[in-house]
Amino acid sequence: MYPSAKRLQEFHPSVIREMTRLAIKHKAINMAQGLPDFPSPPELIRAASVAMEEGHNQYTNTWGIPELRQAISNNLQNLYDLYYDPEEQITVTCGVTEGIVLAMLSLVNPGDEVIVIEPFHDNYLPAINFAQAKPVFVRLEPPFFQLDPERLRAAFSHKTKAIIVNTPHNPTGRVFTREELNSIASLCREFNVVAVTDEIYDRITFDEHQHIPLATLDGMFEQTLTISGLSKTFSITGWRIGYVCAPTNLSAAIRTLHDFTTICAPAPFQYAAVAGLKLPESFFETQKQAYTTRRDRIVKILEEYQFIVQPPQGAYYIMSDFTQYSAHADDYEFAKYLVEEVGIAVVPGSSFYSTPELGRNTVRWSFAKKTETFDAVEQRLHLKKHKSVGV
Repeated sequence: MYPSAKRLQEFHPSVIREMTRLAIKHKAINMAQGLPDFPSPPELIRAASVAMEEGHNQYTNTWGIPELRQAISNNLQNLYDLYYDPEEQITVTCGVTEGIVLAMLSLVNPGDEVIVIEPFHDNYLPAINFAQAKPVFVRLEPPFFQLDPERLRAAFSHKTKAIIVNTPHNPTGRVFTREELNSIASLCREFNVVAVTDEIYDRITFDEHQHIPLATLDGMFEQTLTISGLSKTFSITGWRIGYVCAPTNLSAAIRTLHDFTTICAPAPFQYAAVAGLKLPESFFETQKQAYTTRRDRIVKILEEYQFIVQPPQGAYYIMSDFTQYSAHADDYEFAKYLVEEVGIAVVPGSSFYSTPELGRNTVRWSFAKKTETFDAVEQRLHLKKHKSVGV
């Protein structure tokens, strides 16, 4: 048998998606993967159906249909006063995951360094590895997961080519402040570093917290790849509609790679995405209220069962310290116990860190769930409340 390529030897399938497979196997409630269990907006479903019936089932313009690129441009300008030319600076991709891979392959050379703020989503490291670059990690300190400016500065050097910035942040739920983002921007300008942003949760923030695109900060438009998508905002994670916005020279490189990887995003879903971006602001306000209710519900449940949590400021995940619930288990043992014995799937916290020990006492929960799902989680935890944790 032939061995696999060396670049893959240190990587394994996603732990997040493995927990989904285990949830299916054990008939557990899937609180692991960030997939909503409630319906997508009917306006988008109808638009996708109409697009298929009208024959939009073949390849589209490689960069995305003009209507969608224009809608993305309008959306960013209306929300953030951030203008990207839809003709040259916006590329529709197969999700943010493809966008991150394209960014790494188009920006960095073998041996370059890419700063990664940890904990981090598990697709960042493979993307860096594919580009044969070296990750350099900057840790967010629990329980509040703030970005330390001195630790950040220490990570920059003449070898640094890019930094990946994810806000609202998965898995911690932090929304980086303007001060934190200015620290990143200042260092990017000083060291001539490109910021690659993952802004997929930009419309899901709580309380007074507001998303600030890094590209809107002084001098950062030319040094930022703004990556986002519609999967999370519209509960259409299986449609794979993302986008990369970039200054023209970087956009050309992104488009060349996209052309030879996925060709185009799914055609009928692009047409439906246009309908989503045209929904009134009242849709997003209602969604924010619904997610706030979900966040408060999961916090209440976890605190009731002795998990230590910090209420998230954005996105739809929550990291919990389980040491009071189970003092002797590590995160993988605890996740195994929850999925097999309790019937709840979560993600081991160490899978989000370069140094696993940093996450050994934590697990991540997704709270993009309907009321009945929270009821079932509470019931299953209640059944185990007075029993010892068998790990």
